[in-house]
Amino acid sequence: MRAYEVMYIIKPVEDEVIDGVIAKFEKLLTGNGATVEKTDRWGKKHLAYLIQDLSEGYYVLVNFKAEPAAVKELDRVMKITDEVLRHMIIKKED
Repeated sequence: MRAYEVMYIIKPVEDEVIDGVIAKFEKLLTGNGATVEKTDRWGKKHLAYLIQDLSEGYYVLVNFKAEPAAVKELDRVMKITDEVLRHMIIKKED
C-alpha cells in the first residue's frame, strides 16, 4: 500500500452534514481496504476566490494508505458529491 493525502473543501453547511460527508469518505476508504491514519478538520476558512458563489468552505485533510484502485474510487465519488467544492489527492514520497 502507498501513502496518500487528500485535501477537500466542503460547502459551509450544518455540522451534521459535514460530519456525514467526512464519515462517508472514511467509510469508502476503509471499505476499499485502505487505512485512515489521520483526519484533520481545519474548520471553516475564507476561500481565496469564489467557488460556486461561495466565499467560505470547510477544509479537511486526510492521511491514509491505500492501493491505487481505492484512490481512483475515492476520486470518482468526490467528483460526484455535491457537498465537495474542491479536492486534491497527493501520493506521498516513500
